[in-house]
Amino acid sequence: MNPNDSPKTNDTMAGKALIKTTGLLLFMGSLGLWIATLFLGNYTLTQEILVEQVGNEAKSAELSPYFEGMYGQTYTNKFAFVSEVKHTIHEANEGITEKFGITDEEVAKLSQLESFPGTFQIQRMEEVFAGEDNVNAFKREIFGQYGGWLDGREYATQEALKEHVAQVAHNINVDVAKSKGLDKYAIKALKVPLVKAATVGFVPENRSLLAMIIFLVGSLGALLYIVPKFTDGPAGIKHHGIFHSSMKNRGLVGIGTGVFLIGFYILLYWYAEYITEWTLVLDPLSMWLKGSGASQWFLYGLLYTIAVLVMGVRMFTKYRHSKYHLIRTSSVMFFQLAFAFLIPEILLRLNQPSMDFKNFWPLNYSFFYSYNLQSLMEGGGLGLFMLGWGIVAVLIGIPVLTYFYGKRWYCSWVCGCGGLAETLGDPYRQLSDKSVKAWKFERISIHSVLVFAVVMTAITLINWFSGGSMLGATTVKVQEVYGFAIGSAFAGVVGTGFYPILGNRAWCRFGCPLAAYLGLVQRFKSRFRITTNGGQCISCGNCSTYCEMGIDVRWYAQRGQNIVRSSCVGCGVCSSVCPRGVLKLENKEEKSRFSEPLLIGNDGVKVSL
Repeated sequence: MNPNDSPKTNDTMAGKALIKTTGLLLFMGSLGLWIATLFLGNYTLTQEILVEQVGNEAKSAELSPYFEGMYGQTYTNKFAFVSEVKHTIHEANEGITEKFGITDEEVAKLSQLESFPGTFQIQRMEEVFAGEDNVNAFKREIFGQYGGWLDGREYATQEALKEHVAQVAHNINVDVAKSKGLDKYAIKALKVPLVKAATVGFVPENRSLLAMIIFLVGSLGALLYIVPKFTDGPAGIKHHGIFHSSMKNRGLVGIGTGVFLIGFYILLYWYAEYITEWTLVLDPLSMWLKGSGASQWFLYGLLYTIAVLVMGVRMFTKYRHSKYHLIRTSSVMFFQLAFAFLIPEILLRLNQPSMDFKNFWPLNYSFFYSYNLQSLMEGGGLGLFMLGWGIVAVLIGIPVLTYFYGKRWYCSWVCGCGGLAETLGDPYRQLSDKSVKAWKFERISIHSVLVFAVVMTAITLINWFSGGSMLGATTVKVQEVYGFAIGSAFAGVVGTGFYPILGNRAWCRFGCPLAAYLGLVQRFKSRFRITTNGGQCISCGNCSTYCEMGIDVRWYAQRGQNIVRSSCVGCGVCSSVCPRGVLKLENKEEKSRFSEPLLIGNDGVKVSL
């Protein structure tokens, strides 16, 4: 009789199946409710909401007449409401620019002199913009600011003067939306809180209940699905059948998961006004933690943390035989919960500058942005400490720690991106491309991003120290391109959304500028390496298969060569899946081959003692 067929064993298996099924149902139900909340809201805009969210009385007075048609109306369709808000803002900006901007007729009047050649006098604007109303007063003020350089200049022809005046008028008209209306940055900052404040009905009335069902019950369901794995056979990594899994081998389930993640990141970064219900339900928690309502970034931070914690428990079940992996997983869970989520939010509640102390430049590419430097320098002793911490860590802390421990101290033990990759992304590690073509692309792409980050930071600092007089427009443009292409599209959409397609370390391998910096130190000046015992290798290929960084570990193991690669994050999984104990993570100085005594055999071959 097969012992696995005993009644006790069958009851145990049935109990585990019931727990897993219950957990899956709870998780899928919570996920379904989370998505459904996006379609359960109604939207009513009032003048009070507009004034409060704009936060500027003068601007509100100019914008309010354009929104009068929306006041008091109840919209049941979010898309219609958001579309109407965007259209009204655009219409308001056009009307405000027409009202306060410099017209072609006024450009023509300003370009008239008694005779040519002649000298332009800035006082001419007093005649053109005569009147004591607020419109003419504004035009006189702003033309004096933008056109001061014209005063006293000599012009041979009216066409030459008109060209310069038209240039000034263009710059003024571009700025009118910023000073009197809403420029693109103000629009981006206004849309989400405006839609959120206008939401009425079921979701805002039941936010605490919805938050508990969605996040607490959903997390409980995920844990119930995971926990039975603690007693699922003997300890050890089980990878049988992994390439037959639809989730883990680019099947329909995996691709569907990837599409969901990609869609979430696109909404989060560029269309957050459509997911305001998700932030509404988190308002009570956000108010308790930091004293203000939740934003899309609070939502993201919470989801990120829950994913690392819950999937960290899954890592405990999978790697319960390895003390190294248990401690490593505990480390990334702790740093994500404390340093990435709780501490920054609590600092905001204390009216202090907010900072993730483990997120270093150039991964934290905005560290040297003018607004951040200004905030830290005005933040008193704590702000100056944060500024010093960030600079010293980059120049001294990172190279020293990498020398002793390799990049694994950060990428596999501390980093939030690495923490998510090692927990949520662990089921997809075998999907990393091991080809030579991918390796060649990796070397170009990751170092190109590092160069981009360094150049952008240099431009930013030059502009900062010059007081904004040098490279101002260039700085903004470069920062916008980097933020969109690298900070959002690459790190977020591709880096996480493509887990089920490219593997769990696509961002770390191909894009992270801090990983590139750490890798350069590791490759050329570090004690860390993975040592091999080639005589024991049976060429099973497990090590290469499960290398999330796409390193062909077996190639090194077969030759008995130590692995010193800039891309290696020292996760140690290659060692854990090796059935012969061939691979070992080391932090010892390797003797130089030139210092080892040599014997020369009869055949003339040099042999190391």
